[in-house]
Amino acid sequence: MNSAKLHHVQRNAIGSALMALAVTASASLPAAAATAAASQPAGQAQAASKKAPAAPVDRIDINSASRALLKTLPGIGDAEADRIVAGRPYLSKAELVTRNVIATGPYLSIKGLIIAVQKGSPKSKP
Repeated sequence: MNSAKLHHVQRNAIGSALMALAVTASASLPAAAATAAASQPAGQAQAASKKAPAAPVDRIDINSASRALLKTLPGIGDAEADRIVAGRPYLSKAELVTRNVIATGPYLSIKGLIIAVQKGSPKSKP
């Protein structure tokens, strides 16, 4: 068998295996949920099926956060934290990208976790 044909056969086998795994996993999810619901008293099973509201997340103010706190953000290391601190103040959190403080990728992963509070203003700008 030539290498191109072998590669095609291997790719099809991998695709089939992944599809079988996905079908098996998705088929077992409803059964697991039913088992969990059946093991709870009637009132609790119904309450458990409703999602609990998400806990409010405290966002980090890029204009006042310490270097150590900034480093807790995903994708922010020593260099990025230093650049954020050095570039203060920011009128909006988007300035992290427009002023080339951090790259777009890390910004997209942290934009929901940060705010840019203006001095004397309790509100943040997007």
